[in-house]
Amino acid sequence: MKVTGTALPFLPLYRRLLPSRLAGLSLALLKATALELAILAGHLLLYPSGITQERRTTPALPSPDTTQLPTETSPPVVLLHGFIDNRSVFVLLRRNLAQHGRHQVESLNYSPLTCDIRTAAELLGRHIEGICERTGSRQVDVVGHSLGGLIARYYVQRLGGDHRVRTLVTLGTPHSGTSVAPLANAHPIVRQMRPGSPILEELALPAPGCRTHFVSFWSDLDHLMDPLETACIDHPDLLAQNVRVSGVGHLALPVHPAVATGIRQALDATRTGAETVAQADGMTVA
Repeated sequence: MKVTGTALPFLPLYRRLLPSRLAGLSLALLKATALELAILAGHLLLYPSGITQERRTTPALPSPDTTQLPTETSPPVVLLHGFIDNRSVFVLLRRNLAQHGRHQVESLNYSPLTCDIRTAAELLGRHIEGICERTGSRQVDVVGHSLGGLIARYYVQRLGGDHRVRTLVTLGTPHSGTSVAPLANAHPIVRQMRPGSPILEELALPAPGCRTHFVSFWSDLDHLMDPLETACIDHPDLLAQNVRVSGVGHLALPVHPAVATGIRQALDATRTGAETVAQADGMTVA
């Protein structure tokens, strides 16, 4: 999957000044950084709109005198944001999902003061139970960005959530721990995202019979994943697929339309029993 954009006017000169391989890498990094800054600016504007929890609604029942053709329904989608963030990060993804038939989409805000992944996972579990009760659905799909993916994975693996979560899609989630920004260790939940933390050791324990299908999107330009491959899921008991994204950074993963297409493919692949996601397990955003 490849998305191309218009070239910048200074690129020919830029390519002449640097060796071709270095220029290509630096150009990709430059474009990804510029996109990250633009997304950050836009997200700061939207952030206040996502501070409060969204209103929960019960889907309207069809009129009894209305004849409807049988349709194959998809489970509700739950969106879970990352560290010091809120549901506003998913504005574009929600719109994309709705445009392609996913009308039951809900976001969960957990407090920025949350200091424990276990506590947040328990909150997620109660939220999912509420969704299933309101919608009559037996299962949900979950999309988690960064820390949100780790919280959802803990719920699935350690709290029995695999009977409720059909598919878990993670975006830039430090499944094996990230070493970036050592000064952030003052926050307890950041320490839980470090390699070798007790939380990550729990997630490395055997998980026989886990029923959830995992799809992890990781970027080769993700500045918050150190090493980059920490955003991949590597567990012998999990049905997991890792999709490499080239050309975007951490903040762009829940925003970029090409990634949104990959997310829809991941959710639809589980429903149809397909074995491939995002052709050749990768996508290039240029």
